[in-house]
Amino acid sequence: MMEDFSGKTAVITGAASGIGLELAKIFAEQGMNVVLADIEQQRLDEAVAEVAALGVEAIGVVTDVGAGESVAALCKASVDHFGSVQVLCNNAGVYTGGQLWEQTEDDFEWLMRVNQWGIIHGIRHFVPQMIKQSDDCHIVNTSSMASMCTLPFAGIYHMTKHAALALSECLFHELSMMAPQISVSCLCPELVNTGIATSARNRPDELADQNPTEMHAMSMAAITDATANSLHPRALAERVLAAIRNKTFYILPPQDNPWMVTAASRLEDLKLRRNPTFAPPAI
Repeated sequence: MMEDFSGKTAVITGAASGIGLELAKIFAEQGMNVVLADIEQQRLDEAVAEVAALGVEAIGVVTDVGAGESVAALCKASVDHFGSVQVLCNNAGVYTGGQLWEQTEDDFEWLMRVNQWGIIHGIRHFVPQMIKQSDDCHIVNTSSMASMCTLPFAGIYHMTKHAALALSECLFHELSMMAPQISVSCLCPELVNTGIATSARNRPDELADQNPTEMHAMSMAAITDATANSLHPRALAERVLAAIRNKTFYILPPQDNPWMVTAASRLEDLKLRRNPTFAPPAI
């Protein structure tokens, strides 16, 4: 169990804004060294300055989490600068919506590259380093409450987040058996006021959305409206800090949260072997 954070090192992807930035700040408040990774150079520079102003050493590493060599370079830069890494937050994520049969291969590729491969690369490059260190470490993979339910017009996002949760559960089991000094959590946020509705700003040119459909536009307008007045990302950072302290795997909303009700409906569908219930959260 990690109780003393001071002097230890945290690496966060997607750290230039939203949940990632709040994670960086809350770790800094505990006296940790912080490595902020993001694909946006200007925002990353601003975030590093904001975190460093809290009185800790912080560095920024421009990182494309969908590229294994980029995440390998992030791991090397972190260890070269600070000597070790005790906390890894595979947090970067993107979103697009629409009807599954209208969405393009590039839509699938983009979300899978960031939401799935970002975690895969983080595991492949940081876990061996953490095992080598032999000290108490913790990995936090950001999934979503979308991993615990299914809703229309966000199918690719749901798919990638289900994969993120399953991968995290498997990692939990494997590390429990092979390297129990490394704990794992999976962060499953409800709607949060982040920049995910505008994540297409970082979509690679080779995967650009050339012909957006009407349903895509409607779904993006919906997620923009839904996140605008939703939970502040600081609340998620506080949940993560508590989970690391208590070695809690599932980082979930409060039990009475509408997303928990929706997730429970899906579990009931499975239990009763009934067809999927359309039970969107009452938000």
